[in-house]
Amino acid sequence: MPTKVRIPTALRTLTGGAAEVAVDGSTVGEVLKSLDAAHPGMGERLFDDAGNLRRFVNVFVAEEDIRFLDGVATPVAEGQVVSIIPAVAGG
Repeated sequence: MPTKVRIPTALRTLTGGAAEVAVDGSTVGEVLKSLDAAHPGMGERLFDDAGNLRRFVNVFVAEEDIRFLDGVATPVAEGQVVSIIPAVAGG
């Protein structure tokens, strides 16, 4: 069963305006790679040149920040939602 991925407004131009898309994957890394395959250009917005998730990109699985779980190796169970949230900074 595909995983639902919530897309932030800033990245919706890559998904044809869709706020949520469905892709396959059993880990966050697989889900994000599938997202890039389905919507080219997404990967370069999410990952740096070394293949690491960019610092200003936060990813949540079922409302849990993957930085406090297993990072991109975090498993995604059937029915869970992956949310991409851009970091917000202020001054």
